[in-house]
Amino acid sequence: MAVDTVEQIKQKLTILDVVGSYVKLTRAGKHHRGLSPFNKEKTPSFYVNPERGSYYCFSSGQGGDMFTFIEKMEGVDFKGALKILADKAGVEIVYERGASAADKGKKDRLYEAMARAESYYIDHLTQGKGMEGSAYAYALSRGLSEESIKTWGLGFAPDGWRGLFEKLMSDGFTQAELVSAGLIKEADEKKGTFYDRFRNRLIFPIRDSAGRTVAFTGRALDPNDQAKYLNSPETDLYKKSEILFGMDKAKDAIRTRGFTLLVEGQMDLLMLHQIGFQNAVALSGTALSPQHLSLMKRYADNLMLALDADRAGLNASQKNSMVALKSGMRVKAVRLPQGKDPADLAKDEPKELTKRIAEAASIVEFFLSVLAENEKDSLRLIMLCERAVLPLIASMESAMEREHFVGIFARALGSTPEAVRDGLERARAQMGKEGSQGASSPRQAPAPGARPLPRAPSSVGTRHAVLVRAIAESYPATALAERLASEYSRIIGSSFPDDPLPEAEVFEAGIAYGENPDEHAADDLIRALEKATLTERLADVSKRLRAAEATSDEMNARALADECRTIARKLAAFS
Repeated sequence: MAVDTVEQIKQKLTILDVVGSYVKLTRAGKHHRGLSPFNKEKTPSFYVNPERGSYYCFSSGQGGDMFTFIEKMEGVDFKGALKILADKAGVEIVYERGASAADKGKKDRLYEAMARAESYYIDHLTQGKGMEGSAYAYALSRGLSEESIKTWGLGFAPDGWRGLFEKLMSDGFTQAELVSAGLIKEADEKKGTFYDRFRNRLIFPIRDSAGRTVAFTGRALDPNDQAKYLNSPETDLYKKSEILFGMDKAKDAIRTRGFTLLVEGQMDLLMLHQIGFQNAVALSGTALSPQHLSLMKRYADNLMLALDADRAGLNASQKNSMVALKSGMRVKAVRLPQGKDPADLAKDEPKELTKRIAEAASIVEFFLSVLAENEKDSLRLIMLCERAVLPLIASMESAMEREHFVGIFARALGSTPEAVRDGLERARAQMGKEGSQGASSPRQAPAPGARPLPRAPSSVGTRHAVLVRAIAESYPATALAERLASEYSRIIGSSFPDDPLPEAEVFEAGIAYGENPDEHAADDLIRALEKATLTERLADVSKRLRAAEATSDEMNARALADECRTIARKLAAFS
Protein backbone atom coordinates (compact mmCIF):
# COMPACT_ATOMS: atom_id res chain seq x y z
CA MET A 1 0.00 0.00 0.00
CA ALA A 2 1.37 3.46 -0.86
CA VAL A 3 2.96 5.01 2.20
CA ASP A 4 1.40 8.41 1.60
CA THR A 5 -2.23 7.25 1.16
CA VAL A 6 -3.11 8.27 4.73
CA GLU A 7 -1.49 11.68 4.27
CA GLN A 8 -3.33 12.22 0.97
CA ILE A 9 -6.62 11.54 2.74
CA LYS A 10 -5.74 13.94 5.57
CA GLN A 11 -4.87 16.63 3.01
CA LYS A 12 -8.28 16.32 1.34
CA LEU A 13 -10.47 15.71 4.39
CA THR A 14 -10.64 17.37 7.79
CA ILE A 15 -11.93 15.61 10.86
CA LEU A 16 -14.94 17.96 10.72
CA ASP A 17 -15.72 16.67 7.21
CA VAL A 18 -15.71 13.11 8.52
CA VAL A 19 -17.39 13.46 11.91
CA GLY A 20 -19.90 16.03 10.65
CA SER A 21 -21.47 13.34 8.44
CA TYR A 22 -22.47 11.42 11.58
CA VAL A 23 -22.81 14.03 14.35
CA LYS A 24 -24.45 17.47 14.32
CA LEU A 25 -21.65 19.71 15.59
CA THR A 26 -21.77 23.27 16.91
CA ARG A 27 -18.87 25.61 17.64
CA ALA A 28 -17.78 25.67 21.29
CA GLY A 29 -14.70 27.84 21.68
CA LYS A 30 -11.78 26.24 19.86
CA HIS A 31 -13.69 22.96 19.65
CA HIS A 32 -16.86 21.70 18.03
CA ARG A 33 -19.23 19.60 20.11
CA GLY A 34 -22.31 17.44 19.75
CA LEU A 35 -24.24 14.53 21.23
CA SER A 36 -22.23 11.34 21.52
CA PRO A 37 -22.75 8.93 18.60
CA PHE A 38 -21.72 6.11 20.92
CA ASN A 39 -24.19 6.64 23.80
CA LYS A 40 -27.63 8.12 24.30
CA GLU A 41 -27.35 11.47 26.07
CA LYS A 42 -29.10 14.82 26.40
CA THR A 43 -26.07 16.99 27.22
CA PRO A 44 -23.31 17.04 24.57
CA SER A 45 -20.13 15.32 25.73
CA PHE A 46 -18.55 14.69 22.33
CA TYR A 47 -15.82 17.15 21.27
CA VAL A 48 -13.80 17.60 18.09
CA ASN A 49 -10.53 19.56 17.89
CA PRO A 50 -9.95 20.62 14.26
CA GLU A 51 -6.38 21.79 14.96
CA ARG A 52 -5.29 18.42 16.31
CA GLY A 53 -7.52 16.45 13.94
CA SER A 54 -8.90 14.46 16.86
CA TYR A 55 -12.10 13.80 18.81
CA TYR A 56 -12.92 12.75 22.35
CA CYS A 57 -16.16 11.41 23.81
CA PHE A 58 -16.35 11.99 27.56
CA SER A 59 -19.43 9.81 28.05
CA SER A 60 -17.75 6.70 26.63
CA GLY A 61 -14.12 7.57 27.34
CA GLN A 62 -12.85 7.06 23.81
CA GLY A 63 -11.10 9.26 21.30
CA GLY A 64 -8.75 9.31 18.32
CA ASP A 65 -8.43 10.61 14.78
CA MET A 66 -10.69 10.34 11.73
CA PHE A 67 -9.59 6.75 11.06
CA THR A 68 -10.38 5.66 14.62
CA PHE A 69 -13.76 7.36 14.37
CA ILE A 70 -14.70 5.48 11.20
CA GLU A 71 -13.51 2.19 12.72
CA LYS A 72 -15.84 2.74 15.68
CA MET A 73 -18.82 4.02 13.69
CA GLU A 74 -18.67 1.50 10.86
CA GLY A 75 -17.39 -1.51 12.82
CA VAL A 76 -14.44 -2.03 10.47
CA ASP A 77 -10.69 -2.47 10.90
CA PHE A 78 -8.12 0.16 9.91
CA LYS A 79 -7.99 -1.03 6.29
CA GLY A 80 -11.77 -0.84 6.09
CA ALA A 81 -11.68 2.71 7.47
CA LEU A 82 -8.94 3.55 4.96
CA LYS A 83 -11.12 2.38 2.09
CA ILE A 84 -14.18 4.33 3.30
CA LEU A 85 -12.18 7.54 3.72
CA ALA A 86 -10.27 7.05 0.46
CA ASP A 87 -13.60 6.75 -1.38
CA LYS A 88 -14.89 9.88 0.36
CA ALA A 89 -11.72 11.83 -0.43
CA GLY A 90 -11.42 10.58 -3.99
CA VAL A 91 -8.01 9.08 -3.26
CA GLU A 92 -6.94 5.87 -4.94
CA ILE A 93 -5.41 3.24 -2.68
CA VAL A 94 -2.40 1.96 -4.61
CA TYR A 95 -1.04 -1.43 -3.58
CA GLU A 96 2.61 -2.25 -4.06
CA ARG A 97 3.35 -4.46 -7.01
CA GLY A 98 5.27 -7.66 -6.59
CA ALA A 99 4.34 -8.31 -2.97
CA SER A 100 4.53 -12.02 -2.25
CA ALA A 101 1.78 -14.03 -0.61
CA ALA A 102 3.95 -14.32 2.49
CA ASP A 103 4.17 -10.53 2.71
CA LYS A 104 0.40 -10.15 2.82
CA GLY A 105 -1.84 -11.03 5.73
CA LYS A 106 -4.25 -13.91 5.46
CA LYS A 107 -7.29 -11.62 5.36
CA ASP A 108 -5.73 -9.45 2.66
CA ARG A 109 -5.30 -12.53 0.51
CA LEU A 110 -8.92 -13.53 1.09
CA TYR A 111 -10.18 -10.05 0.24
CA GLU A 112 -8.15 -10.17 -2.96
CA ALA A 113 -9.52 -13.61 -3.84
CA MET A 114 -13.09 -12.38 -3.34
CA ALA A 115 -12.44 -9.32 -5.52
CA ARG A 116 -10.97 -11.52 -8.30
CA ALA A 117 -13.96 -13.88 -8.04
CA GLU A 118 -16.37 -10.94 -8.30
CA SER A 119 -14.62 -9.75 -11.48
CA TYR A 120 -14.79 -13.28 -12.89
CA TYR A 121 -18.55 -13.45 -12.26
CA ILE A 122 -19.15 -9.96 -13.70
CA ASP A 123 -17.20 -10.81 -16.87
CA HIS A 124 -19.32 -13.92 -17.43
CA LEU A 125 -22.56 -12.02 -16.84
CA THR A 126 -21.72 -9.27 -19.33
CA GLN A 127 -20.78 -11.87 -21.95
CA GLY A 128 -24.47 -12.84 -22.02
CA LYS A 129 -25.69 -9.28 -22.51
CA GLY A 130 -28.25 -9.22 -25.31
CA MET A 131 -28.50 -13.03 -25.40
CA GLU A 132 -31.91 -14.59 -24.88
CA GLY A 133 -32.03 -17.02 -21.97
CA SER A 134 -28.83 -15.68 -20.39
CA ALA A 135 -28.37 -14.76 -16.74
CA TYR A 136 -28.30 -11.11 -17.85
CA ALA A 137 -31.66 -11.54 -19.55
CA TYR A 138 -33.03 -13.16 -16.39
CA ALA A 139 -31.91 -10.20 -14.28
CA LEU A 140 -33.64 -7.81 -16.69
CA SER A 141 -36.79 -9.93 -16.62
CA ARG A 142 -36.99 -9.51 -12.86
CA GLY A 143 -37.23 -5.75 -13.35
CA LEU A 144 -33.62 -4.77 -12.72
CA SER A 145 -32.23 -1.97 -14.86
CA GLU A 146 -28.83 -2.18 -16.52
CA GLU A 147 -27.66 0.55 -14.15
CA SER A 148 -28.71 -1.49 -11.08
CA ILE A 149 -26.97 -4.60 -12.44
CA LYS A 150 -23.76 -2.61 -12.86
CA THR A 151 -24.01 -0.64 -9.60
CA TRP A 152 -24.50 -3.74 -7.49
CA GLY A 153 -21.84 -5.78 -9.33
CA LEU A 154 -24.14 -8.67 -10.23
CA GLY A 155 -22.44 -11.61 -11.89
CA PHE A 156 -22.96 -15.06 -13.34
CA ALA A 157 -21.39 -18.34 -12.20
CA PRO A 158 -21.16 -20.57 -15.32
CA ASP A 159 -22.49 -24.11 -15.27
CA GLY A 160 -19.04 -25.67 -15.05
CA TRP A 161 -17.36 -27.48 -12.20
CA ARG A 162 -13.94 -25.84 -11.93
CA GLY A 163 -13.91 -22.63 -13.98
CA LEU A 164 -13.38 -20.21 -11.09
CA PHE A 165 -11.15 -22.69 -9.25
CA GLU A 166 -8.73 -23.00 -12.17
CA LYS A 167 -8.78 -19.26 -12.92
CA LEU A 168 -7.84 -18.26 -9.37
CA MET A 169 -5.25 -21.02 -9.05
CA SER A 170 -3.60 -19.65 -12.20
CA ASP A 171 -3.67 -16.19 -10.55
CA GLY A 172 -1.49 -17.51 -7.72
CA PHE A 173 -4.02 -18.42 -5.04
CA THR A 174 -3.73 -21.69 -3.20
CA GLN A 175 -6.40 -24.33 -2.86
CA ALA A 176 -6.45 -23.72 0.90
CA GLU A 177 -7.06 -20.00 0.38
CA LEU A 178 -9.98 -20.63 -1.95
CA VAL A 179 -11.53 -23.05 0.55
CA SER A 180 -11.05 -20.47 3.32
CA ALA A 181 -12.75 -17.83 1.16
CA GLY A 182 -15.74 -20.15 0.61
CA LEU A 183 -15.29 -20.09 -3.17
CA ILE A 184 -14.72 -23.83 -3.65
CA LYS A 185 -15.75 -26.92 -1.70
CA GLU A 186 -14.67 -30.51 -1.36
CA ALA A 187 -16.78 -33.24 -3.00
CA ASP A 188 -18.62 -35.34 -0.42
CA GLU A 189 -17.99 -38.62 -2.23
CA LYS A 190 -14.50 -37.82 -3.57
CA LYS A 191 -12.21 -36.63 -0.81
CA GLY A 192 -9.44 -34.45 -2.16
CA THR A 193 -11.53 -33.32 -5.15
CA PHE A 194 -12.63 -29.68 -5.13
CA TYR A 195 -15.06 -27.75 -7.32
CA ASP A 196 -16.71 -24.32 -7.60
CA ARG A 197 -19.33 -23.65 -4.92
CA PHE A 198 -21.53 -21.57 -7.25
CA ARG A 199 -22.60 -22.96 -10.62
CA ASN A 200 -25.29 -21.74 -13.04
CA ARG A 201 -26.40 -18.98 -10.69
CA LEU A 202 -26.98 -15.25 -10.78
CA ILE A 203 -24.44 -13.90 -8.30
CA PHE A 204 -25.00 -11.12 -5.74
CA PRO A 205 -21.85 -9.85 -3.98
CA ILE A 206 -22.24 -9.34 -0.22
CA ARG A 207 -20.08 -6.48 1.08
CA ASP A 208 -19.05 -5.25 4.51
CA SER A 209 -19.59 -1.66 5.68
CA ALA A 210 -16.39 -0.61 3.93
CA GLY A 211 -17.68 -1.94 0.61
CA ARG A 212 -15.29 -4.92 0.46
CA THR A 213 -16.76 -8.11 -1.00
CA VAL A 214 -16.79 -10.79 1.69
CA ALA A 215 -19.32 -13.35 0.41
CA PHE A 216 -21.81 -14.15 -2.34
CA THR A 217 -25.41 -15.23 -2.75
CA GLY A 218 -26.25 -17.27 -5.83
CA ARG A 219 -29.78 -17.39 -7.24
CA ALA A 220 -30.47 -20.63 -9.14
CA LEU A 221 -31.27 -20.19 -12.83
CA ASP A 222 -32.40 -23.79 -13.30
CA PRO A 223 -36.02 -24.07 -12.05
CA ASN A 224 -35.30 -27.69 -11.07
CA ASP A 225 -32.46 -26.73 -8.74
CA GLN A 226 -33.51 -27.72 -5.21
CA ALA A 227 -31.67 -24.80 -3.56
CA LYS A 228 -33.23 -21.60 -4.93
CA TYR A 229 -30.70 -19.45 -3.09
CA LEU A 230 -27.20 -20.50 -2.01
CA ASN A 231 -25.05 -18.41 0.33
CA SER A 232 -21.33 -18.45 1.02
CA PRO A 233 -20.39 -20.27 4.21
CA GLU A 234 -19.11 -18.30 7.19
CA THR A 235 -15.43 -17.44 6.81
CA ASP A 236 -12.82 -15.22 8.43
CA LEU A 237 -14.31 -12.39 6.35
CA TYR A 238 -18.00 -13.23 6.55
CA LYS A 239 -20.10 -13.63 9.68
CA LYS A 240 -23.74 -13.60 8.63
CA SER A 241 -24.92 -12.36 12.04
CA GLU A 242 -22.74 -9.25 11.61
CA ILE A 243 -23.31 -8.20 8.00
CA LEU A 244 -26.44 -6.82 6.35
CA PHE A 245 -26.68 -6.95 2.57
CA GLY A 246 -26.60 -3.44 1.12
CA MET A 247 -25.52 -1.59 4.27
CA ASP A 248 -22.43 -0.18 2.51
CA LYS A 249 -24.72 1.66 0.08
CA ALA A 250 -27.65 2.32 2.43
CA LYS A 251 -26.02 3.88 5.49
CA ASP A 252 -26.07 7.51 4.30
CA ALA A 253 -29.73 7.26 3.27
CA ILE A 254 -30.62 5.61 6.60
CA ARG A 255 -29.03 8.53 8.43
CA THR A 256 -30.82 11.06 6.21
CA ARG A 257 -34.27 9.42 6.26
CA GLY A 258 -34.08 8.41 9.90
CA PHE A 259 -34.99 4.74 9.55
CA THR A 260 -33.77 1.41 8.18
CA LEU A 261 -36.06 -0.44 5.77
CA LEU A 262 -35.47 -4.16 6.25
CA VAL A 263 -36.36 -6.72 3.59
CA GLU A 264 -35.73 -10.44 3.28
CA GLY A 265 -33.88 -10.97 0.02
CA GLN A 266 -31.35 -9.46 -2.35
CA MET A 267 -33.84 -8.99 -5.20
CA ASP A 268 -36.24 -7.19 -2.85
CA LEU A 269 -33.47 -4.85 -1.83
CA LEU A 270 -32.22 -4.06 -5.35
CA MET A 271 -35.72 -3.27 -6.56
CA LEU A 272 -36.41 -1.00 -3.56
CA HIS A 273 -33.18 0.91 -4.16
CA GLN A 274 -34.11 1.17 -7.83
CA ILE A 275 -37.41 2.93 -7.05
CA GLY A 276 -35.84 5.34 -4.57
CA PHE A 277 -35.63 3.58 -1.19
CA GLN A 278 -31.85 3.68 -0.78
CA ASN A 279 -32.24 3.13 2.97
CA ALA A 280 -33.16 -0.55 2.46
CA VAL A 281 -30.98 -3.42 3.67
CA ALA A 282 -31.57 -7.17 3.60
CA LEU A 283 -30.96 -10.23 5.72
CA SER A 284 -29.05 -13.09 4.08
CA GLY A 285 -30.66 -16.30 5.24
CA THR A 286 -30.52 -15.52 8.96
CA ALA A 287 -32.59 -13.96 11.72
CA LEU A 288 -32.00 -10.41 12.91
CA SER A 289 -29.15 -10.47 15.46
CA PRO A 290 -27.99 -8.05 18.18
CA GLN A 291 -24.97 -7.30 15.96
CA HIS A 292 -27.27 -6.37 13.06
CA LEU A 293 -29.21 -4.05 15.34
CA SER A 294 -26.04 -2.45 16.64
CA LEU A 295 -25.02 -1.81 13.04
CA MET A 296 -28.39 -0.21 12.22
CA LYS A 297 -28.39 1.96 15.35
CA ARG A 298 -25.18 3.65 14.26
CA TYR A 299 -27.33 5.50 11.74
CA ALA A 300 -30.92 5.55 13.06
CA ASP A 301 -33.04 4.18 15.93
CA ASN A 302 -36.07 3.43 13.77
CA LEU A 303 -36.72 0.18 11.90
CA MET A 304 -39.36 -0.57 9.27
CA LEU A 305 -40.02 -4.17 8.22
CA ALA A 306 -41.16 -5.04 4.70
CA LEU A 307 -41.28 -8.83 4.86
CA ASP A 308 -43.56 -11.23 2.98
CA ALA A 309 -47.21 -11.37 4.04
CA ASP A 310 -47.30 -15.19 4.31
CA ARG A 311 -47.15 -17.09 7.61
CA ALA A 312 -43.34 -17.42 7.49
CA GLY A 313 -42.99 -13.70 6.81
CA LEU A 314 -45.28 -12.80 9.71
CA ASN A 315 -43.41 -15.11 12.08
CA ALA A 316 -40.14 -13.50 10.99
CA SER A 317 -41.62 -10.04 11.53
CA GLN A 318 -42.72 -10.94 15.05
CA LYS A 319 -39.36 -12.44 16.07
CA ASN A 320 -37.30 -9.67 14.49
CA SER A 321 -39.49 -7.01 16.07
CA MET A 322 -39.04 -8.38 19.56
CA VAL A 323 -35.26 -8.34 19.23
CA ALA A 324 -35.35 -4.79 17.86
CA LEU A 325 -37.75 -3.50 20.52
CA LYS A 326 -35.61 -4.96 23.30
CA SER A 327 -32.64 -3.04 21.91
CA GLY A 328 -34.57 0.24 22.21
CA MET A 329 -35.55 0.66 18.56
CA ARG A 330 -38.96 1.83 17.38
CA VAL A 331 -40.45 -0.62 14.90
CA LYS A 332 -43.01 -0.27 12.11
CA ALA A 333 -44.16 -2.75 9.47
CA VAL A 334 -45.45 -2.45 5.90
CA ARG A 335 -48.68 -4.24 4.92
CA LEU A 336 -47.96 -6.17 1.71
CA PRO A 337 -50.65 -7.90 -0.35
CA GLN A 338 -50.86 -11.68 -0.10
CA GLY A 339 -48.73 -13.48 -2.66
CA LYS A 340 -46.51 -10.51 -3.52
CA ASP A 341 -43.07 -9.74 -2.15
CA PRO A 342 -41.49 -6.25 -2.21
CA ALA A 343 -39.61 -7.01 -5.45
CA ASP A 344 -42.84 -7.95 -7.26
CA LEU A 345 -44.62 -4.85 -6.04
CA ALA A 346 -41.66 -2.57 -6.85
CA LYS A 347 -41.63 -3.93 -10.40
CA ASP A 348 -45.37 -4.01 -11.11
CA GLU A 349 -46.80 -1.27 -8.87
CA PRO A 350 -44.03 1.00 -7.54
CA LYS A 351 -46.46 3.79 -6.61
CA GLU A 352 -48.55 1.33 -4.60
CA LEU A 353 -45.47 0.12 -2.72
CA THR A 354 -44.41 3.70 -2.02
CA LYS A 355 -47.91 4.41 -0.64
CA ARG A 356 -47.82 1.33 1.59
CA ILE A 357 -44.41 2.27 2.98
CA ALA A 358 -45.69 5.80 3.74
CA GLU A 359 -48.67 4.24 5.56
CA ALA A 360 -46.62 1.76 7.60
CA ALA A 361 -48.05 1.31 11.11
CA SER A 362 -46.36 0.59 14.40
CA ILE A 363 -45.59 -3.11 14.79
CA VAL A 364 -48.32 -3.43 17.45
CA GLU A 365 -51.00 -1.87 15.25
CA PHE A 366 -49.72 -3.88 12.28
CA PHE A 367 -50.26 -7.21 14.06
CA LEU A 368 -53.58 -6.17 15.60
CA SER A 369 -54.83 -5.32 12.11
CA VAL A 370 -53.46 -8.47 10.42
CA LEU A 371 -54.78 -10.82 13.11
CA ALA A 372 -58.20 -9.15 13.20
CA GLU A 373 -58.47 -9.47 9.42
CA ASN A 374 -57.65 -13.20 9.47
CA GLU A 375 -59.51 -14.30 12.63
CA LYS A 376 -63.22 -13.49 12.97
CA ASP A 377 -63.86 -15.41 16.22
CA SER A 378 -63.44 -12.78 18.97
CA LEU A 379 -62.26 -15.22 21.66
CA ARG A 380 -59.64 -16.82 19.41
CA LEU A 381 -58.56 -13.34 18.30
CA ILE A 382 -57.93 -12.32 21.92
CA MET A 383 -55.85 -15.45 22.52
CA LEU A 384 -53.84 -14.88 19.33
CA CYS A 385 -53.16 -11.26 20.27
CA GLU A 386 -52.10 -12.29 23.77
CA ARG A 387 -49.54 -14.68 22.30
CA ALA A 388 -48.31 -12.49 19.42
CA VAL A 389 -48.82 -8.84 20.40
CA LEU A 390 -48.42 -8.59 24.18
CA PRO A 391 -44.80 -9.85 24.01
CA LEU A 392 -44.08 -7.00 21.59
CA ILE A 393 -45.42 -4.43 24.04
CA ALA A 394 -43.57 -6.15 26.89
CA SER A 395 -40.31 -5.87 24.93
CA MET A 396 -40.46 -2.05 24.79
CA GLU A 397 -37.93 -0.24 26.97
CA SER A 398 -40.06 2.83 27.69
CA ALA A 399 -42.82 2.51 30.30
CA MET A 400 -44.70 5.41 28.69
CA GLU A 401 -44.51 3.74 25.29
CA ARG A 402 -45.82 0.49 26.80
CA GLU A 403 -48.71 2.38 28.40
CA HIS A 404 -49.53 4.04 25.06
CA PHE A 405 -49.86 0.66 23.36
CA VAL A 406 -51.80 -0.84 26.27
CA GLY A 407 -54.54 1.67 25.40
CA ILE A 408 -54.38 0.82 21.68
CA PHE A 409 -54.52 -2.92 22.44
CA ALA A 410 -57.51 -2.48 24.79
CA ARG A 411 -59.50 -0.38 22.30
CA ALA A 412 -58.76 -2.75 19.40
CA LEU A 413 -60.09 -5.79 21.32
CA GLY A 414 -62.84 -4.08 23.33
CA SER A 415 -61.02 -4.81 26.57
CA THR A 416 -59.91 -2.64 29.50
CA PRO A 417 -56.43 -1.25 30.14
CA GLU A 418 -56.40 -3.06 33.51
CA ALA A 419 -56.98 -6.44 31.87
CA VAL A 420 -54.30 -5.72 29.27
CA ARG A 421 -51.82 -4.73 32.00
CA ASP A 422 -52.48 -8.04 33.78
CA GLY A 423 -51.79 -9.90 30.57
CA LEU A 424 -48.71 -7.77 29.98
CA GLU A 425 -47.28 -8.71 33.37
CA ARG A 426 -47.76 -12.40 32.59
CA ALA A 427 -46.09 -11.93 29.21
CA ARG A 428 -43.11 -10.19 30.82
CA ALA A 429 -42.81 -12.90 33.46
CA GLN A 430 -42.89 -15.59 30.78
CA MET A 431 -40.27 -13.79 28.71
CA GLY A 432 -38.02 -13.49 31.75
CA LYS A 433 -38.45 -17.20 32.50
CA GLU A 434 -37.61 -18.17 28.91
CA GLY A 435 -34.60 -15.84 28.86
CA SER A 436 -33.16 -17.35 32.03
CA GLN A 437 -33.46 -21.00 30.99
CA GLY A 438 -30.19 -22.40 29.74
CA ALA A 439 -28.47 -19.04 29.86
CA SER A 440 -25.03 -18.83 31.35
CA SER A 441 -24.15 -15.84 33.47
CA PRO A 442 -22.51 -13.27 31.20
CA ARG A 443 -19.54 -11.30 32.39
CA GLN A 444 -20.58 -7.92 33.76
CA ALA A 445 -19.94 -5.25 31.15
CA PRO A 446 -19.47 -1.58 31.96
CA ALA A 447 -22.52 0.62 31.60
CA PRO A 448 -22.76 2.24 28.16
CA GLY A 449 -22.42 5.74 29.56
CA ALA A 450 -19.79 4.98 32.16
CA ARG A 451 -16.55 6.95 31.97
CA PRO A 452 -13.34 5.00 32.45
CA LEU A 453 -11.42 5.54 35.64
CA PRO A 454 -9.00 8.42 35.18
CA ARG A 455 -5.28 7.78 35.39
CA ALA A 456 -4.37 8.43 38.99
CA PRO A 457 -1.41 10.84 39.37
CA SER A 458 1.18 9.83 41.93
CA SER A 459 1.00 13.24 43.63
CA VAL A 460 -0.50 16.73 43.48
CA GLY A 461 2.65 17.93 41.72
CA THR A 462 2.32 15.21 39.10
CA ARG A 463 -1.28 16.20 38.46
CA HIS A 464 -0.30 19.85 38.00
CA ALA A 465 2.52 18.80 35.67
CA VAL A 466 0.07 16.82 33.52
CA LEU A 467 -2.24 19.84 33.31
CA VAL A 468 0.62 22.09 32.23
CA ARG A 469 1.56 19.66 29.47
CA ALA A 470 -2.07 19.26 28.41
CA ILE A 471 -2.58 23.03 28.06
CA ALA A 472 0.65 23.42 26.11
CA GLU A 473 -0.40 20.58 23.80
CA SER A 474 -3.87 22.02 23.35
CA TYR A 475 -2.49 25.42 22.24
CA PRO A 476 0.58 24.57 20.14
CA ALA A 477 2.80 27.30 18.69
CA THR A 478 1.35 30.00 20.97
CA ALA A 479 2.95 32.33 23.52
CA LEU A 480 1.07 30.41 26.23
CA ALA A 481 2.58 27.08 25.12
CA GLU A 482 6.09 28.57 25.02
CA ARG A 483 5.69 30.04 28.51
CA LEU A 484 4.41 26.74 29.91
CA ALA A 485 7.30 24.78 28.36
CA SER A 486 9.84 27.24 29.74
CA GLU A 487 8.36 27.31 33.25
CA TYR A 488 7.99 23.52 33.29
CA SER A 489 11.68 23.16 32.45
CA ARG A 490 12.66 25.67 35.18
CA ILE A 491 10.53 24.02 37.86
CA ILE A 492 10.97 20.33 37.01
CA GLY A 493 14.48 20.57 35.63
CA SER A 494 13.71 18.88 32.29
CA SER A 495 11.65 19.40 29.16
CA PHE A 496 8.25 17.79 28.56
CA PRO A 497 8.36 13.96 28.42
CA ASP A 498 7.91 12.27 25.03
CA ASP A 499 5.13 9.90 26.13
CA PRO A 500 1.73 10.98 24.73
CA LEU A 501 -0.97 12.37 26.99
CA PRO A 502 -4.46 10.85 27.08
CA GLU A 503 -6.80 12.69 24.69
CA ALA A 504 -9.17 13.40 27.59
CA GLU A 505 -6.55 15.55 29.33
CA VAL A 506 -5.89 17.63 26.21
CA PHE A 507 -9.59 18.14 25.45
CA GLU A 508 -10.38 19.10 29.05
CA ALA A 509 -7.61 21.69 28.93
CA GLY A 510 -8.95 23.15 25.69
CA ILE A 511 -12.48 23.32 27.06
CA ALA A 512 -11.36 24.94 30.32
CA TYR A 513 -9.13 27.65 28.79
CA GLY A 514 -11.31 28.67 25.85
CA GLU A 515 -10.50 29.69 22.31
CA ASN A 516 -7.61 32.20 22.56
CA PRO A 517 -6.08 32.32 26.07
CA ASP A 518 -3.27 34.86 26.55
CA GLU A 519 0.29 34.14 27.59
CA HIS A 520 -0.46 34.43 31.32
CA ALA A 521 -3.75 32.49 31.37
CA ALA A 522 -2.17 29.58 33.27
CA ASP A 523 0.00 31.57 35.70
CA ASP A 524 -2.00 30.33 38.70
CA LEU A 525 -1.38 26.76 37.56
CA ILE A 526 2.35 27.45 37.16
CA ARG A 527 2.48 28.78 40.74
CA ALA A 528 0.54 25.76 41.98
CA LEU A 529 2.95 23.41 40.16
CA GLU A 530 5.99 25.13 41.62
CA LYS A 531 4.54 25.13 45.14
CA ALA A 532 3.54 21.45 44.94
CA THR A 533 6.93 20.49 43.50
CA LEU A 534 8.81 22.38 46.25
CA THR A 535 6.58 20.85 48.94
CA GLU A 536 7.29 17.34 47.62
CA ARG A 537 11.03 18.07 47.43
CA LEU A 538 11.05 19.42 50.99
CA ALA A 539 9.32 16.25 52.23
CA ASP A 540 11.83 14.09 50.38
CA VAL A 541 14.91 16.03 51.60
CA SER A 542 13.57 16.08 55.19
CA LYS A 543 13.19 12.30 55.08
CA ARG A 544 16.75 11.89 53.86
CA LEU A 545 17.98 14.35 56.54
CA ARG A 546 16.42 12.26 59.30
CA ALA A 547 18.05 9.16 57.87
CA ALA A 548 21.46 10.89 57.78
CA GLU A 549 21.08 12.06 61.39
CA ALA A 550 20.07 8.57 62.49
CA THR A 551 23.30 7.16 61.01
CA SER A 552 25.44 10.08 62.33
CA ASP A 553 26.39 11.09 58.78
CA GLU A 554 27.21 14.67 59.78
CA MET A 555 28.56 15.92 56.43
CA ASN A 556 25.52 14.69 54.52
CA ALA A 557 23.20 15.94 57.25
CA ARG A 558 24.67 19.49 57.02
CA ALA A 559 24.22 19.55 53.23
CA LEU A 560 20.65 18.27 53.51
CA ALA A 561 19.83 20.81 56.23
CA ASP A 562 21.08 23.63 53.98
CA GLU A 563 18.92 22.27 51.13
CA CYS A 564 15.87 22.16 53.44
CA ARG A 565 16.39 25.82 54.39
CA THR A 566 16.73 26.85 50.74
CA ILE A 567 13.51 25.07 49.76
CA ALA A 568 11.70 26.46 52.80
CA ARG A 569 12.69 30.04 51.83
CA LYS A 570 11.29 29.49 48.32
CA LEU A 571 8.09 28.06 49.77
CA ALA A 572 7.71 31.06 52.05
CA ALA A 573 7.22 33.22 48.95
CA PHE A 574 3.94 31.37 48.30
CA SER A 575 2.46 32.24 51.71
